Amino acid sequence: QVQLVESGGGLVQAGDSLRLSCAASGGTIRNYGMGWFRQVTGKEREIVAAISGTGRITYYADSVNGRFTITRDNADNTLRLQMNSLKAEDTAVYYCVASRGCFSTSTCARMAGDYWGQGTQVTVSS
Repeated sequence: QVQLVESGGGLVQAGDSLRLSCAASGGTIRNYGMGWFRQVTGKEREIVAAISGTGRITYYADSVNGRFTITRDNADNTLRLQMNSLKAEDTAVYYCVASRGCFSTSTCARMAGDYWGQGTQVTVSS
């Protein structure tokens, strides 16, 4: 079973950058598509970005496309999310996810997540 631990969240100002990391243990992530979801209290979780097992396919939600970059290091069992030009509406708890069902842009966009991290808070002040 894969365990995921996020880090890198915090309080920043609008326009700043932040990088989230997700460390995996208990198994290799190369067998999984990986993604970042976020959730605002009272709202449903939404997918932010996803990346296939090889890293060749990526997906971004329209709201973050061009500002966020998802990368993975299978040798290091690590997933990252570089967030630039942050906005107040990016404020949320961000979750790292591992999924077996991410092998095309459309399937990555619909990933459900087989394993989830505990989440890290990102707060952007305007």
